[in-house]
Amino acid sequence: MTDQVPLALVLLGCAYLLGTFPSAHLFAGRRGVDPTRAGSGNPGATNVYRTVGRRSGLYVLAADAGKGAIAAGLGWVAISRSWALFCWAAVVLGHVLPITRRLRGGKGVATAGGGVCVLFPLVAVVDLLLFVVAARLSRTASLGSIVMAVVSPILIWAFGGTGREMGVAVVISLLVLVRHEGNIRRLATGNEATWSGPGPGGDPDGSPG
Repeated sequence: MTDQVPLALVLLGCAYLLGTFPSAHLFAGRRGVDPTRAGSGNPGATNVYRTVGRRSGLYVLAADAGKGAIAAGLGWVAISRSWALFCWAAVVLGHVLPITRRLRGGKGVATAGGGVCVLFPLVAVVDLLLFVVAARLSRTASLGSIVMAVVSPILIWAFGGTGREMGVAVVISLLVLVRHEGNIRRLATGNEATWSGPGPGGDPDGSPG
């Protein structure tokens, strides 16, 4: 096991750096838009969708989810499922707190979701269904993302997940929820954005991102 530590540390570093890949800046920048200065200022799929267009938003969503899937998959193939969990956490951390952009990243939903697809495919299916239901009923993307963050660790436990899997999932979910603090406040006061546009609070952002 000890002889795997150097490789594991390299993989964790690579996973973090992969998380910092600026997908929102890349696709929005092609249209001359800086996602940190347009709309809500969040470099995520929803803000790009709203400020640039559907296609660019979907590209960002796919890229961010891909980061999570690649990091978890590489950790699993190269070392073990346990290290895949840690790579999953590292890539989400890199997306949310990128050292390359002064720790100003996205909200981590898509990247976390990509890791879930690789590590817990059944949970990913239920998460997606819950997201659709919550988002449609509330007409807000953010509530769907918050619901996923809350229920994912519970679902992992319900499907027989280990204590380590639960622990890593809880840490990631807490990170996502902290990044949604503003959305949670606006949802509580009825000021969150809906599909039709910004809410009374004026912030057009939701999730994922």
